[in-house]
Amino acid sequence: MRSLLLAAALVAAVSAAPPATAGDAARGRALAEERGCGTCHGADGRSATPDVPSLAGQPADFVTLQMIMFRERLRDAPPMPDMAQGLADEQLEDLAAFFAGLSPGPAEDRGARASELAARGQVLSQRLNCGVCHLPDYRGREHIPRLVGQREDYLLHTLREYRDNKRAGTDTSMNAVVYAVPDADLAALAHYLTHVP
Repeated sequence: MRSLLLAAALVAAVSAAPPATAGDAARGRALAEERGCGTCHGADGRSATPDVPSLAGQPADFVTLQMIMFRERLRDAPPMPDMAQGLADEQLEDLAAFFAGLSPGPAEDRGARASELAARGQVLSQRLNCGVCHLPDYRGREHIPRLVGQREDYLLHTLREYRDNKRAGTDTSMNAVVYAVPDADLAALAHYLTHVP
């Protein structure tokens, strides 16, 4: 319960604060290099590591919020809570500005698009109203992540975590959206989102 209250307070604070666009991308690049972010997330922000998200083109507010959650140990995705320790808010905004400014795109190891699976995923995305929060082109906005071009394995893993209540965002919207959605449907949805043009 305490974690939920802290997360709610964090969302309220972030919502009331000006957007994280105040970050300095050049300082963020230097900090990302110093911290070795590219080792897992890719030097260009496009992850080549299974189950590790690509950060290129993610909304700055989203990256800032996730980093705060890691730093405050409200979100557990090792090694990120440890990596975020000691970082000031300004440094988190700098990192966010850097990653937001990178050109998004699929990882080099993305598999081929399977037409039937993608079509099934498209129908599911419409049924689940994914485009309402993530926008119709799935580019994300403010504290809502970019989905288009994200690693398929990461998306599937994350969708399962939301469905199984092993992960909560700043609210429980995603948990409710994917509640009781079978694995095969989540796989189709992840495949579609990875391959949206």
